[in-house]
Amino acid sequence: MTTRSAVLAIINPNSGTTSAEQKKVLQDAFIRQANALNYAPEIALTTHAGHATELAADAVKRGVSRVLAIGGDGTINEIARPLRRSATALGIVPIGSGNGLARHLGIPLNPMKAIERALTGRPVVIDSGEINEYPFFCTAGLGFEAYVAHEFAKQPVRGLPTYVRTAFRAFQAYKPQQLLLNGQQKEVFSLTFANAGQFGNNAWMAPTANISDGRLEQCEIRPFPAQAAPMITWRLFNKTLNRSNYWRGHSITKATIEANESLLIHVDGEPLTLPTGRAEVKILPGSLLVLL
Repeated sequence: MTTRSAVLAIINPNSGTTSAEQKKVLQDAFIRQANALNYAPEIALTTHAGHATELAADAVKRGVSRVLAIGGDGTINEIARPLRRSATALGIVPIGSGNGLARHLGIPLNPMKAIERALTGRPVVIDSGEINEYPFFCTAGLGFEAYVAHEFAKQPVRGLPTYVRTAFRAFQAYKPQQLLLNGQQKEVFSLTFANAGQFGNNAWMAPTANISDGRLEQCEIRPFPAQAAPMITWRLFNKTLNRSNYWRGHSITKATIEANESLLIHVDGEPLTLPTGRAEVKILPGSLLVLL
């Protein structure tokens, strides 16, 4: 009798706006589809921050060929970390608030279809990035976007409407930052390092980003008058932000940021603080297998 290959689904019970009942339906669909394809399905539910990374690392050690991340960009980040530079491929089942990586890669936003794609798709090599010791697969950044990520994390309800309200309130309070970027003094509204082209919800910060070219897109938005905000927002969601006079960007493989105070950053939308006020950013070319 032929031994069936194990395939693991890691689920964050708290991701996005999907109910517990809906997540149970997804678990049942995963088991049914995996069995039909002659896999040996396994399911693991995360219970604490970092648990998904532990589960994924164990799967790599056991030689599991496919690990499905059922959650948002934060959960996907946790699971993808130990999969880097391994033979284990990542399957993405997006049920988060923004689903930036899934949208960039053209993965179905319908979770049932995404499960099918993850079980039947072929492994494709993509890049990843790091900011200090923190890996990212979609975007990392500082300035306004990091400020919003920190404020959004405090909200009891997730989803796009909450994010929009949070961002609007944040815009009223936020002040542009003074930074030393690659040795040059800069005042920035926001600074993004993009592996994929968007934050999520089709907010395209780096419309020309290529996730497999061995480079990151360094995108700066310089301070702008309040009356320019509607047009900048329109361009962000219409994939034309790179045509704005307030946007500048270019491809890089590494960058250094320094500030006179601790830095608020985000990594794939998850808020973090760098107490030293210094960040080193770099690309890790061809470091992850994703099922497409």
